[in-house]
Amino acid sequence: MTSYDTNNIFAKILRGEIPCHKIYEDDHNLAFMDIMPRGEGHCLVIPKAPVRNILDADDAVLSALYPAISKVARAARAAFNADGLTIQQFNESAGGQVVFHMHVHVIPRFEG
Repeated sequence: MTSYDTNNIFAKILRGEIPCHKIYEDDHNLAFMDIMPRGEGHCLVIPKAPVRNILDADDAVLSALYPAISKVARAARAAFNADGLTIQQFNESAGGQVVFHMHVHVIPRFEG
């Protein structure tokens, strides 16, 4: 297993070294707007725990993360009057992961 890199961009955001457009925060998670959005309202939800991806996350991290994803998804749908949502999470390079801090994409989607 590869170790967690404490200098990844999301770790720096969590430490306040890099700014973000924060949209949600609780004791265990942070959500912010994606700087390279794939659509209007594209945001990311990340655990504050230092985990690379779902393969490294323990049950406590996942149990705290999924209610936050749900809150952000519902808020994004309402805020952007979206017809639906895409929720994505990538694991390891072969799975499409680029930033090696677990993160979940919430992307509002629109008919047409």
